[in-house]
Amino acid sequence: MRNLRILITTALMIALSSLGVSAASAADRVATNCTSASHAQAQAPAARAVAAPVTVWLAGDSTMANPSSGRCPVGWGSQFDALLTSDVTVKNQAVGGRSIQTWLYEGNVSSTKGSDGECRLTSTTYSSRWQAMLNSSTGMKAGDYLFIQFGINDSSSTCPRHVGPARYQQLMTMMAQAALARGAHPVLLTPVAAITCSGGTATKNRGFVGETFAAGSATRAPVIDLQTLSVSLYNSLRFCPNNGDYGGSGPLGTFFCNDHTHFDTYGAQRVAGLVAGDVRRQNLPLAAYLT
Repeated sequence: MRNLRILITTALMIALSSLGVSAASAADRVATNCTSASHAQAQAPAARAVAAPVTVWLAGDSTMANPSSGRCPVGWGSQFDALLTSDVTVKNQAVGGRSIQTWLYEGNVSSTKGSDGECRLTSTTYSSRWQAMLNSSTGMKAGDYLFIQFGINDSSSTCPRHVGPARYQQLMTMMAQAALARGAHPVLLTPVAAITCSGGTATKNRGFVGETFAAGSATRAPVIDLQTLSVSLYNSLRFCPNNGDYGGSGPLGTFFCNDHTHFDTYGAQRVAGLVAGDVRRQNLPLAAYLT
């Protein structure tokens, strides 16, 4: 009888032990599955953020603008879309012949200067293009980008295009702050260089560089030094010295229109590539959308 009790007790202990192992294994499997599910859920928002549609807004002059007709001029902004994924919409609002002030206050910049040396404003009403960007429902939204590049026409000594250095910095800072207020990312660019040579070397020829970097520092906005990048490209392509042929033949004519400033399609593509390359070099969030 005593032996029978021992056998029954032993059998029960073995059965309970087996159940314990099975329960523990099941618990481990549940915990593992929960951990995996939690990890997947944690990763999902990041994956969605990368694929979230964004708009890149462009504000600038003819070196950035879409072509109006013919082969020249072609602004680099018209070629930027091809370097980005389909999750990005580029809205190019660059306009030829505009300074930062005439772009912002279209039709409201007079031809006379005030005592401060700046062109007088007849009204502080913004241009329709800037108002459209500021629109709370259809304009810049959180996660968008605003690329700002002026400084070519601004160096004019006469109004309405003339803009002084302090005014330039003020207006660029204001535009960057407006983007930040809407949760968008401002990106400031120094003006792209024209082609001028000192012997066999392409040289810098644009102003407002310091003011652009100062506006970037004031707003913590990244700055793409497109003047330096473009001059380096011209030197790598050995554009200097040249015989002044910008008419469509030779490497210079393939890159530029029949002047020293504006781009043919190939030139616009190369300059757009410089911008994209610096977005990647600076590891800006937009780099995730580059092809």
